[in-house]
Amino acid sequence: MSSSSTGNISTPVGFVLGGIAAYIAVTISNPADVIKTRLQLQGELAKAGAVRVYQHAPDAFVKTWKNEGIRGLQRGLGPAIRRFYEPFRRGINGLVGWSAEEQIPITSVLAGASSGAIGGSWSCNAYSPALPVGAQHHYKSSFDALSTIFRAEGFCGMLRGIDAAILRTPMGSSVQLPSYNFTKNQLVKCGILPDNSTWTSLASSTVSGACVCIVMQPADMALTRMYNQPTIRNADGKMVGALYKDPIDCLWKTVKTEGVRGWYKGSTAHFLRIAPHTIVTLTANDIIINLYKKVRNCTS
Repeated sequence: MSSSSTGNISTPVGFVLGGIAAYIAVTISNPADVIKTRLQLQGELAKAGAVRVYQHAPDAFVKTWKNEGIRGLQRGLGPAIRRFYEPFRRGINGLVGWSAEEQIPITSVLAGASSGAIGGSWSCNAYSPALPVGAQHHYKSSFDALSTIFRAEGFCGMLRGIDAAILRTPMGSSVQLPSYNFTKNQLVKCGILPDNSTWTSLASSTVSGACVCIVMQPADMALTRMYNQPTIRNADGKMVGALYKDPIDCLWKTVKTEGVRGWYKGSTAHFLRIAPHTIVTLTANDIIINLYKKVRNCTS
């Protein structure tokens, strides 16, 4: 979000407009998130050579569309929309007086934990009535999921996997801005693209998205499996994960049984989610802000 586009806009208004842009981006990128989730859960803790339901991301997309239609590809859209990390991060930055563009580790962690706790607890895009993978949780709606989890596990159940969200967020944030700035500087320095060009921003965002995907993917896989794992009641009467104690335990068990490739299941779909989501969010945000300014100026 450029300073020129956000001038004379209060933090609450900027938060709302950013949220609208995020809604649009999430709707577009959610099918890739569904595919990513299913590929990450496929063959969970199974040795190499296990039968695969989906061969790769395009195959998963085609099979989901064929068996479940658009509803299957947009499964979990409601919870995904509620998990808007970027508006959380920008809003927290604004509240403490920092630029919305700055990638501050502490605000990134807070935004990731908050949005992850809200949206992740309601995540249900792994469910498939036709080609199930991983543990299947069939909820009628996100609110049905919320009430079911709360009745069975209490408030702590809604925060399951928050430690994985906290691990995932700084890993992505640590490379996002440096890779974007480095790519942009190299493109301009070498005369490949001009400075302050839309194409320069798009190319830099794409490279940045690839870097984020590579670094974040293992933690993202752990996050998916931590959220989706079934629960059991331990000797103390507490509901705990049946497969993993924490994200580190998940990463260790995954690499032990599935190898390093297990960490990178669904990485293609992950990239296809990150890159368009980032581009659409930033582009839609500028368009929405400019429209807001025009309407405000006409009515003032």
